[in-house]
Amino acid sequence: MNAPVRPDAARLRVGVVGAGRVGSVLGAALRRAGHDVVAVSAVSEASRERAARLLPGVPVLSPDEVVSRSTLVLLAVPDDVLAGLVQGLADLASWQPGQLVVHVSGRHGLAVLAPAVGALPMAIHPALPFSGADVDLAGASFGVTAPEVLCPIAEALVLEMGGRPVWVSEELRPLWHAALAHGANHLVTLVASAADMLREAGAEDPGAVLGPLLQAALDGALQRGDGALTGPVSRGDAGTVAAHLEVIPDAVRPAYLALARLTADRALAAGRLKSQQAEGLLGVLA
Repeated sequence: MNAPVRPDAARLRVGVVGAGRVGSVLGAALRRAGHDVVAVSAVSEASRERAARLLPGVPVLSPDEVVSRSTLVLLAVPDDVLAGLVQGLADLASWQPGQLVVHVSGRHGLAVLAPAVGALPMAIHPALPFSGADVDLAGASFGVTAPEVLCPIAEALVLEMGGRPVWVSEELRPLWHAALAHGANHLVTLVASAADMLREAGAEDPGAVLGPLLQAALDGALQRGDGALTGPVSRGDAGTVAAHLEVIPDAVRPAYLALARLTADRALAAGRLKSQQAEGLLGVLA
């Protein structure tokens, strides 16, 4: 096997397979770091437009052509597509010995790259929401899984993009990804549904109501964890919770109940809620 290419020793020829919301941004970040983005694959009109905007001048080619031109291949495709793509490129004998291959999936580790025989595998997942616009990666955490010999290269790539590597073992990558999805994706759903209820309650600008409240709650949770809990569940105020359940929209009620039960469990464990306070509350939540 060829010796791994050191990103700090030579400019890499980067090929991006998948000019989606993530791939185009990471490709642009590697380009700003001094690497040469030599090709990108893009199928939809939106991805082609994104590639033209964030990676101007980079030729749009098929995935196998992208791989053939690259010393580092960045695979930025949906989780459920990744395994088939890696195997398909293997069937075409596209992978090259000593070639760096990096995927950005949160769920997958290195096993999904096994068909890329001879290539040097890494998994680097950015813990950020991507909208299709360029994103400042400064300070963002990247979940990184790599063979020990490749750890310096994986770390260098993340640092070059402005990120911070967080080392995640192969078997714990699904948990890493689940935690991020639970925290970020469900937060959007939670806030949007709360805004809907505030509009129905008469608030013309729900964002102005929720912004300071949610920012304070987020800061408290990040700094003090369960110690930041407030509200009727943490006080054991069963009557208030029962009143909420009478007026909450049907579509939201199951989520409110599930989160209230989880909040009660955590408040009990943290000593924020006493067992005698919890009895009536847990009856309501049952």
